[in-house]
Amino acid sequence: MVAAAKPIHDHEHDHEHDHARERRMAWAKTAILIGLGLYFAYNIISGNLSNYINLRFGWLSYVAAALFFLLGGFSAYTLLRSRGEHAHDHEHGDHLHSAPSWGMIAVVAAPLVLGTLVPSRPLGAEAVGGIALNAAASQVSTGSVTMFTINPENRNVLDWLRVFNQTDDYGTLNNQPVDIIGFVYREPDFGADQFMTARFTISCCVADANAIGLPVVWADTASLPQGEWVHVRGTMQEGEFRGEPTALVHANSVEIIEAPQNPYLYP
Repeated sequence: MVAAAKPIHDHEHDHEHDHARERRMAWAKTAILIGLGLYFAYNIISGNLSNYINLRFGWLSYVAAALFFLLGGFSAYTLLRSRGEHAHDHEHGDHLHSAPSWGMIAVVAAPLVLGTLVPSRPLGAEAVGGIALNAAASQVSTGSVTMFTINPENRNVLDWLRVFNQTDDYGTLNNQPVDIIGFVYREPDFGADQFMTARFTISCCVADANAIGLPVVWADTASLPQGEWVHVRGTMQEGEFRGEPTALVHANSVEIIEAPQNPYLYP
C-alpha cells in the first residue's frame, strides 16, 4: 500500500508559520539594538555616564550608541523592505536565516533590562570591602612628584594619600589645611569620634574600582549617617588610627552635601 502524501496546504502552512516566527525574532533583535542605542544616548545626555566609567573613555559610549542605532536602523530597513517581497519569499521557500534564537535574544536583552530597571547611582559605602589607608603603588606613581606642589587645601583624598606615601614623618603635615569631599564610612573598630572620608578611584570603569579614604576626627561622628556625602574642612595632625601611626584630619566643620556629579577620582 502506498502512503498518502502530506497535503500541500499543510506544508505551506508550516512554511508560513516558520517565516512569521523568524520575522518576530528579527524584529525583537532590531528593537533591542535600537533600545541599546537609546540607553547609551540617555546616559550620555543625563550625565549618568560618570557613574559607570572614567570619562576619558566616554567617547567609546558615543561610538557604541552610533553603532547600535546604525545596526538597528539597517535591520529595520531590511525587515520593512522584505515585507514587500514576502510573496516572492513564500514562493521560493526563502527565510530570514539571520534571525537569532530566542535564547540569544534574551542574553543580549538582559543588560538593557537591568540597566533600565536598576537606578543609576555611584558606588558608595555599601560597596566598600575593606578600605585602604594608602594609595596603591600604581596610583602613587602617577603624578606623585608634584603632590607637594599642590596647595594643601586643593588636595583631594587621593592627593593626600599620595602625600602620605611620600613622607616618613607625618609630623611635617601638622596644621596643614584640609578641604575634602567624600562619603562617610565607619567600621566597628573605629574610635567613637572617628570616621573616614572615602572615595572610589577608577582607572577604566567601576569594575576596577578601589575604595580609599582619609581618617577624620569629629566630635559629632555618631550623628553622621553611613554613606552620606560630606564636605570636611579642618587641619591635618599626626596621630594613630586603628593602632597604626598616620595623619588624621581634625575637622573644624563637616557638612552633609549632595553626591558630586563626578563621584570618582581618577589615578
